[in-house]
Amino acid sequence: MNEIVKNSLLFIVLILVQVIILNNINFLGYINPFLYILFVIVFPLRKDRGLLLILSFLLGLSIDFFLDSGGVNAAATVCIAYIRLPLIKALTRKSEIDFPVFKIIKLPFLKLLSFIAIITLTHHLVLFSLEYFKFAEILTILSRTILTSIFTIILIIFSLLLLNKNK
Repeated sequence: MNEIVKNSLLFIVLILVQVIILNNINFLGYINPFLYILFVIVFPLRKDRGLLLILSFLLGLSIDFFLDSGGVNAAATVCIAYIRLPLIKALTRKSEIDFPVFKIIKLPFLKLLSFIAIITLTHHLVLFSLEYFKFAEILTILSRTILTSIFTIILIIFSLLLLNKNK
């Protein structure tokens, strides 16, 4: 299948799964996973990050539209899209990556887990900081960030295993 078609399909499926299923799941009353960031994680690596930033903004904005959350998902998703390439370079310790053939799923498990954890924690910290936007809520922000990240990381790893099995 064409790469553009696969990415478009993944974009739409992740929005639908997030809006229809995951936004209606609340563990312990307030913890729900954000699987839609998987798109930013698996998007093909390119030297030009412009397309990823635009698609990340549209992805976050779509989630914000359905959640009526005022742009916090768009801001958090653009943030992780912006730090993705420097983070991959830091984790792989390479200044130049072979962009056309590099696949995130091919990283060793610990590096992959580190990458997913950093991306997820960053996304959730930005998201909940913007959502609460009060210093008095710092404990709530940190607890929601950590607890929601745990569930999101587990869901992303299972999803990556599922996506990799189909190839």
